[in-house]
Amino acid sequence: MATVHIVGLGPGSWAGLPLGTYQILQEGKPIFLRTERHPVVQELKRRGIPFQPLDELYERAEDFESLYREIVEFLLREAKQRGEIVYAVPGHPGVAERTVQIALEKGPAAGVQIKLGPGHSFLDELLLRVGVDPTDGLLILDGTGLHVQHLNPAIHTVLVQVYNQDVAADVKLSLMEIYPDDYPVTVARAVGVDGEERIERVPLYELDRLDWVDHLTTLYIAGTDKPPAAHRQFSKLLEIVGILRSPGGCPWDREQTHQSIREHVIEEAYEVAEAIDRDDPDALCEELGDLLLQVALHAQIAAEEGTFTVYDTIQAINEKLIRRHPHVFGDKHAADADAALTNWEAIKLREKQDKGLPQQNSILDAVPGGQPAMMVSYKLQKKAAAVGFEWPNIGGVFEKLKEEVEELRVSEDKAEELGDVLFVLVNLARYLKVDPEAALAKANLKFRRRFGYIEQKLAEQGKTFADSNLDEMDAGWNEAKGLEKR
Repeated sequence: MATVHIVGLGPGSWAGLPLGTYQILQEGKPIFLRTERHPVVQELKRRGIPFQPLDELYERAEDFESLYREIVEFLLREAKQRGEIVYAVPGHPGVAERTVQIALEKGPAAGVQIKLGPGHSFLDELLLRVGVDPTDGLLILDGTGLHVQHLNPAIHTVLVQVYNQDVAADVKLSLMEIYPDDYPVTVARAVGVDGEERIERVPLYELDRLDWVDHLTTLYIAGTDKPPAAHRQFSKLLEIVGILRSPGGCPWDREQTHQSIREHVIEEAYEVAEAIDRDDPDALCEELGDLLLQVALHAQIAAEEGTFTVYDTIQAINEKLIRRHPHVFGDKHAADADAALTNWEAIKLREKQDKGLPQQNSILDAVPGGQPAMMVSYKLQKKAAAVGFEWPNIGGVFEKLKEEVEELRVSEDKAEELGDVLFVLVNLARYLKVDPEAALAKANLKFRRRFGYIEQKLAEQGKTFADSNLDEMDAGWNEAKGLEKR
């Protein structure tokens, strides 16, 4: 059977080359090196061991993944033609070698056996240099495909494949999402190779300024439980909330139930909306944190009751998003936002049917009543309009508004008639494609701003509202209005 023997050349020095690898290299089978850029290669030449490097494939590859797949395809073809070949990679075949993983995946289907030979990993040497016991917790990641969500500052981290300054720059930007700019990192090059080894500890912001970073470079970041890195983790929020709810925590937090903090969820959501209306990114950041706290609190209470945990909540929303976006995660297509929304509603209805939930007696049953009245009004009218219950054009809305205003003027039941006027105004907003809640919030902010200007002008004159009349206040209002238009 065609076979590819994959062996490791060790971390760099000839002394680090495993004896088993050397014996396989001497057997006379065709040898292919992933790269000639390895310190033991010169010694292989000196000892007369023939090989073919695959460096030329690097020149024409669009990216690393396509390069690695091309290398594997080449190796499988050679194995079928020659029977048995040897593929030698830097370090250990089972550590940070994407080509090996692809070969193990593709080999059997191609009728080629993949055998992993000996190797000596650079990680062995690196851990000795930095004095880390991997049983304390060690995260090993590929620098060429690093994502922020992969990082956990609580445990030691090793980043391999930091090939050059461009990769180092990308790694730096990802790390800075979690770690402070001046967090100390250890940069190690050619670990274990006499005369070439270089290890330096530098602040994170200097990482991509090192001109000696190359294909033999690895990065080590010590684990930390200190802020600010630790405080940028969702797990830290859960830990803090758990402490607050514990017997030795906060008396107020321990007493809370889902019902007692129900109003806080609504309050915090409105404060998020207010920050959005003010176009205040700093406030929005803070208010989203307050809203996230409510999620953590409710999840902690539920966990104590044994009903669900925060991880159940996260799983549920992740699965729902994937399930309700088949045009993104599946094979369906949505031409526009309206089509995407139609898909969402259809899937939502099917989910309720699958769960055996009571079917709606009215299409309006889909609108929950616990929301603010204006929002409920908007959604009710939108549902009714979807089945054709609406005026053919906006003119009918204005006529209805005029009618309701007149009824309000002459009616004794002002509350009811005022409700009718507001209801028509919400419908008018829908025709104008304006969110009435957002429009009113904007008007509220404008009123705050202009009224504040009046207060400021009166204070500058040494006056209070009691010392002023409506004409003076109105003048200040118009002045504030004029300043906004400049």
